[in-house]
Amino acid sequence: MKSLNFRHSELSIANEQIKILNKFSDRSFNSQLNKSGIEKLVSRKVEIFQINLGKMCNQTCKHCHVDAGPDRKEIMTRDTMQLCLEKLSGTDIPAVDLTGGAPELNPDFRWFIVELKKMNRHIMVRCNLTIILSNPKFNDLPEFFAENNIEVVSSLPYYQKTNTDRQRGEGVFDKSIKALQMLNEIGYGKNGSGLILNLVYNPAGAFLPAPQHSLETDFKKELLDKFGIVFNNLYTITNMPVSRFLEYLIDSGNYEYYMEKLINSFNAAAAKNVMCTNTISIGWDGYLYDCDFNQMLEMKVLNNEKAHINNFDLTYLDTREIITGQHCFGCTAGAGSSCGGATS
Repeated sequence: MKSLNFRHSELSIANEQIKILNKFSDRSFNSQLNKSGIEKLVSRKVEIFQINLGKMCNQTCKHCHVDAGPDRKEIMTRDTMQLCLEKLSGTDIPAVDLTGGAPELNPDFRWFIVELKKMNRHIMVRCNLTIILSNPKFNDLPEFFAENNIEVVSSLPYYQKTNTDRQRGEGVFDKSIKALQMLNEIGYGKNGSGLILNLVYNPAGAFLPAPQHSLETDFKKELLDKFGIVFNNLYTITNMPVSRFLEYLIDSGNYEYYMEKLINSFNAAAAKNVMCTNTISIGWDGYLYDCDFNQMLEMKVLNNEKAHINNFDLTYLDTREIITGQHCFGCTAGAGSSCGGATS
């Protein structure tokens, strides 16, 4: 019965989404591009090799576009990781971005980091912070990150407990603060250490993030004054109308309003710098996508013959046409949004 109810819920959400998107059929993402003088989105050059190590996570955040959680079983195998290493070794792609779920929950996470370091690539790990305190076997993650000079990118919805716990779960704020202090203790975020600690802000509702620079100033002041915490940069990321956040929008009656907001806030300058133009996203099962959001919607790269890491062809991927949809308005609204924050 539970399975049937779940499917009914998914069907209801899909029907509501289609009904509302039909209202915007005359304002498609591609038509907005064309009006701005952009014929289509194409890759400039792949500079970031983004790998999703699995959908398992120790948290269940309300805004999660991956629909990650403790009950998810999808996980990248060592064989697929080995394929990623082999294909990456034949390229000059400088940066690797490891994400999830909580990527640290993959049993081969540390092995993979060590192998990647042998290639002398810059490695980013998207750490939810609470994973460090979730189990004693993860308590030494700050030291492991530092030993391998990992750039840590961590989500912190706000510098106040109420806002953070409302979005990510009760107790998350206190654990996040403790984890940040542990990272600071070994040098992360401190001038001259070379250990980069960046934070990520997602709005807690159906609205766009405030300007990135002003939010960063506020975060730095509040976290330093109240908790003695320092960090390098704050990235603002617009919530995408997919998966868990889409469900929230529909349940709260905000979906049409939010889509109207995204479309009316379209920024052509941001569109030219969206992350899909310099990133390739590899799913936990090895399939290739233009970005992390397309991955969650199962929209593989345009040439399906080259849509798996087995058939990795950088010449094609460097110049490929990007697959787009109405969700792409999320990356081009206001100051723009990407895994690296604002784009304009």
